[in-house]
Amino acid sequence: MNTSLLPRRPQTTPHVHRPICSLLWLPVLIVVFTFSLMLCVFPANAQTKPVLAQFIDKVPATSLVEGAEGYGQIQNDVPVAPVLKNGEQVGWAFITSDFVGTTGYSGKPIHAMVAVDSNARIIGVKLVKHSEPIVLIGIPEERIEALTAGYVGFDLAAATRNSDHDLNIISGATVTIMVIDDSILRSGIKVARMLGLAGLSPPETSNAPKFEIKSNATAPENWFTLVGDGTVRRMSLDVGQVNEAFAAMDDPRALDRPIEAPGEETFIDMYVTLASIPAIGKATLGERGYNNLKAWLKDGEEAILVTARGQYSFKGSGYVRGGLFDRIQLIQGDMSVRFRDRNHRRVGDIMADGAPQLKEMDIFKVPAESGFDPTKPWRIELLVHRDIGAIERLYTTFDIGWQPPASYLTKITPPVSKADPSVNAEIENDEQAAKTALWQRIWRDKTIEIVVLSIMLLILTAAFFFQNFLTRSAKFTFWFRILFLTVTLVFLGWYANAQLSVVNLMALTNSLVTGFTWEAFLLDPLTFILWFSVAAALIFWGRGAYCGWLCPFGALQELTNRIAKFFHVPQWTLPWGLHERLWAVKYIIFLGLFGTMLASIDQAEKLAEVEPFKTAIILKFDRAWPFVLYALVLLGAGLFVERFYCRYLCPLGAALAIPARMRMFDWLKRYKECGSPCQSCAHECMVQAIHPTGEINPNECHNCLHCQVLYQSEKICPVVIKKLKRQENLLASMEGAQKALNRTRTTKQNLKEKS
Repeated sequence: MNTSLLPRRPQTTPHVHRPICSLLWLPVLIVVFTFSLMLCVFPANAQTKPVLAQFIDKVPATSLVEGAEGYGQIQNDVPVAPVLKNGEQVGWAFITSDFVGTTGYSGKPIHAMVAVDSNARIIGVKLVKHSEPIVLIGIPEERIEALTAGYVGFDLAAATRNSDHDLNIISGATVTIMVIDDSILRSGIKVARMLGLAGLSPPETSNAPKFEIKSNATAPENWFTLVGDGTVRRMSLDVGQVNEAFAAMDDPRALDRPIEAPGEETFIDMYVTLASIPAIGKATLGERGYNNLKAWLKDGEEAILVTARGQYSFKGSGYVRGGLFDRIQLIQGDMSVRFRDRNHRRVGDIMADGAPQLKEMDIFKVPAESGFDPTKPWRIELLVHRDIGAIERLYTTFDIGWQPPASYLTKITPPVSKADPSVNAEIENDEQAAKTALWQRIWRDKTIEIVVLSIMLLILTAAFFFQNFLTRSAKFTFWFRILFLTVTLVFLGWYANAQLSVVNLMALTNSLVTGFTWEAFLLDPLTFILWFSVAAALIFWGRGAYCGWLCPFGALQELTNRIAKFFHVPQWTLPWGLHERLWAVKYIIFLGLFGTMLASIDQAEKLAEVEPFKTAIILKFDRAWPFVLYALVLLGAGLFVERFYCRYLCPLGAALAIPARMRMFDWLKRYKECGSPCQSCAHECMVQAIHPTGEINPNECHNCLHCQVLYQSEKICPVVIKKLKRQENLLASMEGAQKALNRTRTTKQNLKEKS
């Protein structure tokens, strides 16, 4: 076997509290205590002026809307300002954070100035202030400007009817771009409603009674009664009615190709109902079918049952190719939902007695984030087309309306209180729901990545718990590690961009002192899961679980070093005294960043560029040359000194190393001879985490398990070799004694035979 590729790994043992690491706790605790005291004594002033007032003088009108000359006065009731051009108003300008509270990856709002015209169309967008580190440092400003410019011309009124739209994602900034998109569209729709643009009206705030679905309602068991009392709504169109609808159109071509069938023949006989209402679902789908439907739906989701017979299909065939059912859509107020194949299920049979023979029976899921209210009326719009040429078509629509019969509703009794419920409370609830919908959408979009990361964490946990079995074979352990690090680099790093950073810790600290919310951290599911796994791993194994196995940049360093060793690049081992002192550099960097954050988190995030993670992992070296050169220099140093950056410069590693002493277990086994006299593990530790005296420093150990391979090695470990030699000597002596005994028995037998 080519041993040039085999790993040189570290080990750990009894805790030895080095003075420098122990003292590092003191300044951190003092700084945190002092800063917390400052926050208590000098609370932040409440912001009374709209955010627009802070930026309106800093953003020239012409940079927001081409040809604009200036702004008018900010309104008192709604924080918007007129945009003036040639002395006339051409639109309204506002700041997104005045209307929505969605925070970015940094935990702070993203402030964008948006202008809309009287038709509720966006006529200008400019990103004016944010704290997103990936945009501050990693993404060129012109790419963000190009992305925001793409919103010009967007129809906000149309968005209230159909929320689907194409979203241009910039690689490495997925979360930030989704937050920007959410902020622009939701704030734009709110402004359009408040100002009554394009016929939009403000959300209803009337004192009309509110209802909820009655859980103990019952539905008729036969189809005739279900249709008769409005539980199931029907629309029956014959060929003559459809031909008349097209004949009434202004386009004379609609008359050229009528449907060639008797006028009384059924074109479509269509039925709809809300199957997610328990009583209706059980009556139409049966008890078992409704239970399956409940298991399919998540909290806040509803389901529409659509069935039909006749010559026209409400599904068509387009959804097979594009995933979208383009012939029907759900409309409720100014909200509309188009159904996709991922939110669709076929129904085997209608269980209500007397149900007709139906050709199409389907369930369509209504997403929770759509804002659909099951207690209010809605309608299904059916799109019917007519070919008028080889590639030309005309369209007309027919509606089938539905509203829940009174027997399925119960009136909500508002809680008794001295004060009436305020509109502000409703707005806050809507805002919270929108934030929740955003992070839930991101988690759904990342399902595959979440599953793969979960599998990786399970495999790594099993490897640590059963390390004695894993490390019995040096070859298997080596290739297991190489494969895992490759997945970490390629999948977690370059594909999923799940690289933890000291910036995450800054965002967490800032959130704790300015108002903690989970939404800011739930926006990036892989980072969220990784941080929770790191927190658990610190208790069991210390920093090594992440730094040694799950850090993409660490994996890149180690894999490139393995390649260097394969080509016989010389490896440098620093003298122990120098190496031990260089450990402190990363702690100094971390404390410097932490101290800077107390004064200015924006500045600290810029200084955090000492981490090459964004360049090498997030942006894949697609960046300005100084950043690329810096990352390549660190990787180059790592070709000669394995994991050079991890050992001496990584502030994230320092932040994780400080609480590493709190771990509850020592998993890495040691012999009393380790360090005195044996130095095999210390010489082969890839990050020199083993002291000459034999103990493993948990602050520096990367848990690569190579020391556990050596611990069981019959060729390298002197203790194992000595034990095997003793066993061999004992076995040899036992064999010698057995032979002597056999000879004695043979001699006695011979003498007996002679006598």
